[in-house]
Amino acid sequence: MPDPLGDQTPALSPRTFNAVASARAALAGLDASARRLPNPALLRGPTLRREAQSTSALEGTYAAMRDVLAAEEDEEQQDASLNEVMNYVRVAEHAFTCLADGRTISVGLLEELQGRLVRGTPADGPQAGRVRDVQVVIGANPGAHVQDARFVPRPPGPELDAQVRDLLGWMGSDHDGQLDPVVAAGMAHYQFETLHPFNDGNGRLGRLLVVLHLMQSKVLSEPTLTVSPWFEARRADYYEGLLGVSTRGDWDSWIRLFADGLAQSAHDTETSLHDLLAVQEQLRSRVRNARLRAENAMIVVDFALAQPIFTVRAVERRLGVTYARANQLVGQLVDAGVLRQYDEAVYDRRFTAPDVLAVLLR
Repeated sequence: MPDPLGDQTPALSPRTFNAVASARAALAGLDASARRLPNPALLRGPTLRREAQSTSALEGTYAAMRDVLAAEEDEEQQDASLNEVMNYVRVAEHAFTCLADGRTISVGLLEELQGRLVRGTPADGPQAGRVRDVQVVIGANPGAHVQDARFVPRPPGPELDAQVRDLLGWMGSDHDGQLDPVVAAGMAHYQFETLHPFNDGNGRLGRLLVVLHLMQSKVLSEPTLTVSPWFEARRADYYEGLLGVSTRGDWDSWIRLFADGLAQSAHDTETSLHDLLAVQEQLRSRVRNARLRAENAMIVVDFALAQPIFTVRAVERRLGVTYARANQLVGQLVDAGVLRQYDEAVYDRRFTAPDVLAVLLR
């Protein structure tokens, strides 16, 4: 297995260097836009849910995007797939908070995140929340021989434990300016997936680590980047790129694919942020034109961005008002063209801001 732990940049072609430069520029543009947001966490919510849906789909867990947008983060979901997707939302938010509080990416933090990620799923067993002590294989059918697997990660034991620690330590260093952070993130992502340190959740954690790594490297200050939609649309190329490093030592193709993915993902995320900001201002303008009680109405507008499909009960909790008052306010916002009823339910009806939903579902 090639070992990227060092400060020597892999041999990269001019085409790949250009892709890395484009990725750095796109990430800088996204971060500049995110830092100008009056409330970055507000728009992080819907973009994070898109990431959660796509990163889970890459691993074979599918939940409709509309259901993901409607799910309440602090509630367990009855649908197993949806609950697994929302586990990722909760894990990512926890990870972002940990980094904001000054924690570094350590084995302990990774184990904590993995345990939360598989909570309430079939993988929530003795192996959850710790580096695996069992052998895993990738790409083998149930009951098949190990030699039939597409890839066999390192066996469990002290060497695996040491390599995970080494990888995280390497991710936290600055490499004396010899290694571009985009290249380092691509190398680290490959190495993490190759080590496959947990019995489940390695793909989702590995893609979350891309964002955490870029934050730790000071490339991003706000975790608004969504990387998985681009890779999900090119899943065959994504998996082939990782395998190409293992089988042929083809770092050049992998780093170029990874950089192209970061660049396009950053552009797409920045476009979504700008479009959501424009929608927010349009909705606030409708509130002002309708001469509604500004404070609570504006809070509901912001809430509709962070939680694009919601119930009156959710508005009641958010505003700390009675259900009758929340229901009245939602009704006024419907009349003003800000909100629309999402479904035909009689009880616990759901509402949405159609303009917000249009941006998130395109």
